[in-house]
Amino acid sequence: MTTPRTPKYQVIAADLGAKIRGGELPPGSALPPQKELSGHYGVTLATLRQALQQLEADGLLSQQPGRGTFVAEPRAAYRLDSLRGFAEDLRAQGHLVTTQILGQAVGAPPAWAAAHLGERPPAVRLERLRLLAGRPAVHQVSWIRGSALAEADLSATSLYQALAERGVVVQRASEAVRPGALDQATAALLRQPAGTAAFLSERITYGLDDRALVADRATILGTMMEIRTERAITGLTVSWAQLA
Repeated sequence: MTTPRTPKYQVIAADLGAKIRGGELPPGSALPPQKELSGHYGVTLATLRQALQQLEADGLLSQQPGRGTFVAEPRAAYRLDSLRGFAEDLRAQGHLVTTQILGQAVGAPPAWAAAHLGERPPAVRLERLRLLAGRPAVHQVSWIRGSALAEADLSATSLYQALAERGVVVQRASEAVRPGALDQATAALLRQPAGTAAFLSERITYGLDDRALVADRATILGTMMEIRTERAITGLTVSWAQLA
């Protein structure tokens, strides 16, 4: 009985994939023209394109009409089904995530946040910009019950960790995500044109007494992130993944 021969396009995809993962083809670098690549591998353009499509589906390449084929930035995932925050999820995968604090002060929550936290102040308004590999990716405005975190340094510490250090236990969170577009103000912060596709997230975090601790709204660049799911008999895993 003979062993089935591996299709040529899979051989090409495996070779290029190894070069990308090994650093020989770094993120952002352009691949040679398709005609040149097909000649190098001794295959037709159709076979080569199959390989490139597979690598693009795997998140390793980005084919840009009129420009060429480029090595994609490493993909990242943000688990929606856990209580870890955006930065924690990405750092756990080895990605460089930095946080810029745009504002942090005690104030009266707006109507949408007060509906969860209650109308009586105080609450801390925390505005953050998340950068992924130096590129702005997420703008967040969080309203935190009480004033304990008014002076806390949250540029390198997660909000959940800061709460835990003060004896506040997070029990659960509910989150709704819908599609949207960047308004003028948020577009300027994320260095994108107004109207750029975005995900709009609203998350409410609860303590052990089931009172809301944090009301959070985030704008996530749709050109950099996507929602992915892994389906199995045991359940469903949902995550964010970085786009090329």
